[in-house]
Amino acid sequence: MALEEDKHSLLGTVVAVQANYYQVKLAETLLLCTRRALLKKIGQKVMVGDRVEVVEPDWAGGRGAIANVLPRKTELNRPPIANAEQILLVFALEEPTLDPHQLSRFLIKAESTSLDVCLCLNKSDLLGSEQLEEWRSRLQQWGYEPIFISVEANIAIEAVSQQLQDKITVVAGPSGVGKSSLINQLIPTVNLRVSAVSGKLGRGRHTTRHVELFDLPTGGLLADTPGFNQPDLDCTPEELVNYFPEARQRLAVASCQFSNCLHRDEPNCAVRGDWERYEHYLDFLAEAIARTDALNQQADPESSHKLKTKRGKSQYEPKLETKKYRRTSRRTQQQQLQQLYEDTEDNEENTTSTS
Repeated sequence: MALEEDKHSLLGTVVAVQANYYQVKLAETLLLCTRRALLKKIGQKVMVGDRVEVVEPDWAGGRGAIANVLPRKTELNRPPIANAEQILLVFALEEPTLDPHQLSRFLIKAESTSLDVCLCLNKSDLLGSEQLEEWRSRLQQWGYEPIFISVEANIAIEAVSQQLQDKITVVAGPSGVGKSSLINQLIPTVNLRVSAVSGKLGRGRHTTRHVELFDLPTGGLLADTPGFNQPDLDCTPEELVNYFPEARQRLAVASCQFSNCLHRDEPNCAVRGDWERYEHYLDFLAEAIARTDALNQQADPESSHKLKTKRGKSQYEPKLETKKYRRTSRRTQQQQLQQLYEDTEDNEENTTSTS
């Protein structure tokens, strides 16, 4: 939708969405805005991070109306954020112990957004220098240069702050790794609620309920997002390989024999080989194939897969064969016997009358 020049209009950034109201930041002022009926009529959504045109500002009452939404540079659906430039992926090295497979899943999801990925590992004070170097070397082979921090011991927080300067950044990662504590360190005025890690489950409770952008003291905006333990991988089997930096590196210097190679057992494959996350790739590939198969057969009542969720992890599993024979209920048996008895009586009466 083309923007119309209006001497009474202002440009701002949506920093929070609550019901049908939008908090819009204009310079140093926040206005609580509604969406013009025309935007609703044409189906124009307003997302956190959107650059919007605000008209009829009521400075005294802190109110305004959103008349237009500028074109977005980027758009995320989960979480719903517009114009983000990078993802700050936060994990803990200990408490809870870092799970490489779970980290790989989050990295794949982050890579699929096409945003820059910054990997931040918290609670580095709980490991020795040798262990940290082992993790650094390992992750470098994955294609990432991690930032080791400790919110508790105030280690390398300044390095993270520099990484976020003058950018819109989305914070992501599982619950209980210190995301809210890190944001409180970066922006002391925010004072987000934090929660301890569950002793039974070894993971944290969700402390963030909705998406909101916060001003960084050094410039830029930071989006805290609701925590989750297992992000969905919604890419196609063919796309998956592009989200592994080490696989992209292999494909940059060589090509597979087949253009539709899925890098499993195809001959002359450039990707298949001795690299650590290849097993992760095969696991995620099987999941992507099952998901694609399920989607393709969605209209078919005899679909061979169904989505099941176990312990917070969603995956597609083959359906059991539909039972073709079921035991007849007693009520049905009695009805059938009664009907048979009545039919027999009718036949006998007909036979007698005929005689």
